[in-house]
Amino acid sequence: MKKSFIPFIFIFVLILSACSGNATNEKENTTGNTEKKDEFITYQSETGPIEVPADPQRVILLSGFTGNVIDLGVNIVGIDVWSKMNPRFEQELANVEEVSDENLEKIIELDPDLIIGLSNINNIDRLQEIAPTVTYTWGKLDYLEQHIELGKLLNKEKEATDWVEDFQSRAEAAGEEIRAKIGEDATVSVIESFEKDIYVFGNNWARGTEVLYQAMGLKMPEKVEEMALEAGYYAISTEVLPEFTGDYLIFSKYPDADNSFQETQTYKNIPAIKNGRVFEMDARSATFSDPITVEAQLSFFIESFLGN
Repeated sequence: MKKSFIPFIFIFVLILSACSGNATNEKENTTGNTEKKDEFITYQSETGPIEVPADPQRVILLSGFTGNVIDLGVNIVGIDVWSKMNPRFEQELANVEEVSDENLEKIIELDPDLIIGLSNINNIDRLQEIAPTVTYTWGKLDYLEQHIELGKLLNKEKEATDWVEDFQSRAEAAGEEIRAKIGEDATVSVIESFEKDIYVFGNNWARGTEVLYQAMGLKMPEKVEEMALEAGYYAISTEVLPEFTGDYLIFSKYPDADNSFQETQTYKNIPAIKNGRVFEMDARSATFSDPITVEAQLSFFIESFLGN
């Protein structure tokens, strides 16, 4: 009896151990699945809720937002042509591939875990099959709201909000100092030459306009406000440039553009030019409104207006 009972007990223990092991494995599998779900967050996008990585590691940007993502410390594996050409991002994007919304094979090769672009990009349905794809309508949010929104998407809302609050404080203080020097009623214009046209800008079309007019509270000439504020920009000729030029002029300048208008007497006789109140900046790195760009623009304006 005793000899036959021992094997039975042994077998019973093995069965219990196996059951216990299965239960443990099931628990581990369940825990694993839960942890995997925790690796994603639900982001409330313009088009509805979407599951995105809580800690994205391979982001593709198809329509800018590059400086925002760099500032938030998130890895980028693909960017649009304009970001790639921007000298301000040259170091950070040295090993990042240039992509477009038409080059789906390249995007697949880069194996993104998140794709970000504007709402007018092509192939959105196909991009969504590759990775979670979030789009934004250009101009729906201002440049600071956009950064916070991208912070939410990238699970870095606090970092984004902290930067916004700090930047607003520093830019406001700089604006007060500049107005104290140049006068509360002094006006500033922002122009850019592209191909054969000259453009003047409102308060939300990059080129430092957000910093000058929104953050620092400087004034634009009445003619600029009338023609460019609502649309964002307005094309003008050299002949009427004096009507749109304020007491100070910011010239967003492409080095390879036709800037021959600067040699005309019309341009040279503008008071801002005659008084040495024109400040030139590289247009290639001025056509964005992200934290990296506006931080550089704020420093540029402080140096230009205050000399420090």
